[in-house]
Amino acid sequence: MASQDHAYRPLALSLVKAFELVFSSVGGVVPDQIGLIWLQVRAMVLVPVVRIAVIVCLIMSVMLFIEKFSMGLVSFYVKIFRRKPEKIYKWETIREDEELGTLAYPMVLVQIPMYNEGEVYRLSIGAACNLVWPSDRLIIQVLDDSTDLTIRDMVQKECEKWLRKGITIHYISRDNRNGYKAGAMKEAMEIDYVQQCEYVAIFDADFQPASDFLMRTVPFLICNPELALVQARWKFVNADECLMTRIQEMSLNYHFKIEQQSGSSTFAFFGFNGTAGVWRILAINEVEGWKERTTVEDMDLAARASLAGWKFVYVGNIKVKSELPSTYKAYRFQQHRWSCGPANLFRKVALEIIKAKKVSLLKKFFLVYHFFFARRIISHFVTFLFYCVVIPTSVFLSEIHIPKWGVVYIPTAITLLNSVGTPSSIHLTIFWILFENVMSWHRCKAVFIGLTEADRVNEWIVTEKLGDMMKTKPISTVVKKFRTKFWERFHFVEIAIGMYLILCASYDYAFNTDRYFIYIFPLSLSFLIMGFGYVGTFVPGSK
Repeated sequence: MASQDHAYRPLALSLVKAFELVFSSVGGVVPDQIGLIWLQVRAMVLVPVVRIAVIVCLIMSVMLFIEKFSMGLVSFYVKIFRRKPEKIYKWETIREDEELGTLAYPMVLVQIPMYNEGEVYRLSIGAACNLVWPSDRLIIQVLDDSTDLTIRDMVQKECEKWLRKGITIHYISRDNRNGYKAGAMKEAMEIDYVQQCEYVAIFDADFQPASDFLMRTVPFLICNPELALVQARWKFVNADECLMTRIQEMSLNYHFKIEQQSGSSTFAFFGFNGTAGVWRILAINEVEGWKERTTVEDMDLAARASLAGWKFVYVGNIKVKSELPSTYKAYRFQQHRWSCGPANLFRKVALEIIKAKKVSLLKKFFLVYHFFFARRIISHFVTFLFYCVVIPTSVFLSEIHIPKWGVVYIPTAITLLNSVGTPSSIHLTIFWILFENVMSWHRCKAVFIGLTEADRVNEWIVTEKLGDMMKTKPISTVVKKFRTKFWERFHFVEIAIGMYLILCASYDYAFNTDRYFIYIFPLSLSFLIMGFGYVGTFVPGSK
């Protein structure tokens, strides 16, 4: 049973003897008839199923590679030929007219939706109130759905402080969270004074736009009546906080620099990121405003606006400060929503896209295949099923052969294409691969929930922000806020997968020559480390 050329590996013989001891022990207590049934099941069910899974995963890997490569080519072309948005669309500085005065500036609405944002509300409100724009042409809405009455009172007082300084700011709260963020913004858009506004800028509670944000974005909308949205890039103030935030930065930089850039440069379409963007209110109203049918109301609005013929522009040189989730718990909830929502939206809009009359057949194909199917479904399934299930399981089945190009070449190419977004963190690529593979379990599960509309499909847990809490508040306060029971830190599914992967890696090391164990061993450790909660910002006393 043991491979003849494993002797060069330290401990290989010990593992072989251990496995053979286990197999012989099991064989001694399991009746021969059950053993024969198992061999038949293995030959007639398990091996064919894994073979089919290998073929499906290889096809999905090729699809994902083509998607990544095509987006990379577009972004490379944009960079080499300096195809900046200002070259593609008209852009002129807004200047006051002596006769019109501030009337030369359009009325702009700024919305700041928030929910129990006790650590960051001052940052976003302060940044919005300091925007360079005529005060009589700017209206700010703070949409506070907080259930914590203390936080609600603090936010209201912060708004009153800026109101006394002459800023037109409205504090709006609801006694329910119907529709979550979409419901709050939809209700706020129906207030009478909003009718005089032409554009709306949206910032989540942890986003801090630079003072010239409106001066740089609104001219795109003024000069180009076909544009509905100007999306800015996110800049992360806590990217260096821990390894998990560094890895998130790598993924999100790729999203903005490659995905958003390529969509903007080819079809003038990409998914609205829900914040750090300016919308033409006419476009929002034309497509029936915010809808509450999924937890990705931003992507839903963008899809409907695009189908109505509107165009979007991504401006990567405008960066808005924001905060990355620095605890594993917060990151998992965020990724569930970001993966489940698009899958659920795809289920609901696929037919709408196919029937749309104002967009070309090519754009329909882009939306259905590239934007939704390849990026939001295939990418998550292939990452978990292929790299965390199929390849590890294949080590037990000598009949299964996976071509080297599928195991090595394509994954390497995809990894290199992803790493270009953050060259300064390329040395963290191995950690990024392992982290993303563990997270693929949660994303894959979330996609399945979104497609089937199972439980948690409409779950919305606001991403917890720390702000400057770790630096400015006493340790006792931090401990009290984040204290959890000991066992709540454990994630048993990750632990179980990690244990299975250790078994796969050990078996491969003892009996096979394909050397998959070089990859499976670190992956198993990653699942165990994250399963035991040793990832993200460490909060003293949170154990």
